[in-house]
Amino acid sequence: MSSTTQLDGLIEFAKTVQTGSFTAAARQLDMTGSAVGKSVSRLEARLGAKLFHRTTRRLTLTNDGREYFETAARVLADLQAAEHALASRRETPVGLVRLDLPGAFGRRHVLPVLTTLSARHRRLEFSVMLSERRADIVAEGVDLAVRIGRLDDDADRVASRLGAQRLVICAAPLYLAAHGRPTTPEELLTRDCIVGWERHRQREPRWLLCDDEGRTFGQPVRARHAFSDGEALVSATLAGAGLCQLPTWLIADELADGRLETVLDAHAGAEMPIHALWPASRYLTPKVRVVIDALKQAARERNGFG
Repeated sequence: MSSTTQLDGLIEFAKTVQTGSFTAAARQLDMTGSAVGKSVSRLEARLGAKLFHRTTRRLTLTNDGREYFETAARVLADLQAAEHALASRRETPVGLVRLDLPGAFGRRHVLPVLTTLSARHRRLEFSVMLSERRADIVAEGVDLAVRIGRLDDDADRVASRLGAQRLVICAAPLYLAAHGRPTTPEELLTRDCIVGWERHRQREPRWLLCDDEGRTFGQPVRARHAFSDGEALVSATLAGAGLCQLPTWLIADELADGRLETVLDAHAGAEMPIHALWPASRYLTPKVRVVIDALKQAARERNGFG
């Protein structure tokens, strides 16, 4: 049996189920009701199964018809998705892309990518929210988000890993001169620690450290100060307000020129994953796909942002 024969009547059958009658299906397919009915009858004959109970007033699916429709609907949806995917590759990125980004990371790593894309694709537009508050991307109509940290399982979202950020604990020389350098992770329970707002909301704020065998664990800390923005965390640390755990990409210059110094280096090395995230769908529009591809390219060029 050829693939064409296998598909004969499939569209007419599915459309009849969706619309409730041969006549309604015929209007959508630009056919006659008689032609749709005959196509479905030929399909039943080929399958050797009755798909509809027919009366003068209505059509209802048989058990076989219900089972076959579930499969038929998936097949047609997959075919439609494939067509959209192929078509999207040929289309120019056009329209507005709504992005939700973590503040400091978004400013440092994502905005330059968007600027480059904007110059390359003149009909591409961006609306960007920079915040540590994690938007509900489905409910709030966000096209693409970047998330740092572990993701919860969610069937409504799709994620693609971009890289990871490496974490170190650091402080300003003036703080270390006044309070000394901690020598064990447990000392963090008695020190002035500066944490992000999300961690401060936790009952027991924790920093990610590595044990002697390289395994990651959560170390409770005493959170004296909390800030909702990465740049504010850096500023407070530079001012000598306490110890802070920060990603190396955020403080590379400060570490290089000595304005910040790392501590507890034997327990450093923990990482947090970085993902691009978008609402689940069977295909991506060109405007979103081009941003995802550009972020992946930027991650490769910057060694995963680590």
